[in-house]
Amino acid sequence: MTQAQNSTDASTDGGDPAGSGAASGARDRLRARFLRWWRPDGMWRRGIATAVVAVVLTGLLVFHARVPNRVGNLGSLLETFLPWLGLIVPVLLVVAVLRRSVTALIAVVLPAVVWFNLFGGLMTDKSGSGGDLTVLTHNVNAENPDPDGTAKDVIAAHADLVALEELASNEVSRYSRDLAAAYPYHSVQGTVGLWSKYPLSSVRPVDIRLGWTRAMRATADTPHGKVAVYVAHMPSVRVKFDAGFTAGQRDRAADALGKAIAAEQLPHVVLLGDLNGTMNDRALASVTSQMRSTQGAAGNGMGFSWPASFPMARIDQIMVRGIEPVSSWTLPRTGSDHLPVAARLELP
Repeated sequence: MTQAQNSTDASTDGGDPAGSGAASGARDRLRARFLRWWRPDGMWRRGIATAVVAVVLTGLLVFHARVPNRVGNLGSLLETFLPWLGLIVPVLLVVAVLRRSVTALIAVVLPAVVWFNLFGGLMTDKSGSGGDLTVLTHNVNAENPDPDGTAKDVIAAHADLVALEELASNEVSRYSRDLAAAYPYHSVQGTVGLWSKYPLSSVRPVDIRLGWTRAMRATADTPHGKVAVYVAHMPSVRVKFDAGFTAGQRDRAADALGKAIAAEQLPHVVLLGDLNGTMNDRALASVTSQMRSTQGAAGNGMGFSWPASFPMARIDQIMVRGIEPVSSWTLPRTGSDHLPVAARLELP
């Protein structure tokens, strides 16, 4: 065997020691740099403050119902924007990485898990197909600059029942005229109204302890049976520097509405309206405890409806009892500061 052959065999059989050594050296250098940056000797002691914030955040998510309302209705304020606490999680994660803290990284897992347990289901598409009845609710805003355009947008949704809230007295006739062709049956009670493709009966205002009418009840005689339809507009809430989250009037109205719905004799009930509160708000428990949210049961995403320019909360609600939600969604913006909300329902 020649020297050239020996050289070739060595190259073929033995690989490339030099190349392998270079790769190994590069890995060692990267590892050394990472360890110098990470400083493992202090990874459990660093980031204690970040870990504490993560634990507090977890506590707020788990025990939000325990945050007292006695001072400025802080509990209800927290529950109105509860999903947005999830934005703090990625911030804490970045801080934990920059602080090179295992303690903080482990702590950040806690609020992440709790948030996904509370709201992760809303992020999936649960909507189905079919259904017997399409309903829509929209706070049209008393100062809406384009009532006619809003009425056209409502008609384009092809809903069978349409509830409108915050109807200005001088605009009622305009909405009635614009919607008449699509909805031959309608009733307006105070500042709320119901437009229907099907006959309405047993129409009456619902007393929600305000001194004026902002809620109503009607029976819609649909091809699939009679449905009790409630339309409501709860009093507005305010965040004031000296008074906190002022919601006392809203809370009393919600209790009255809950009692009215609890006394309803028909088995199939729909509630449409601007409740000025979310499903998480304990102050609406008298209503939410006996009804299902169509968005929660058959929606896709959070379904935020207010403010229309940058929706941050779902305060416009469609709830049902004795009816199966099939799909639920928000519609494009109109001239109002709220988004319209619609749902497709299946009657037993």
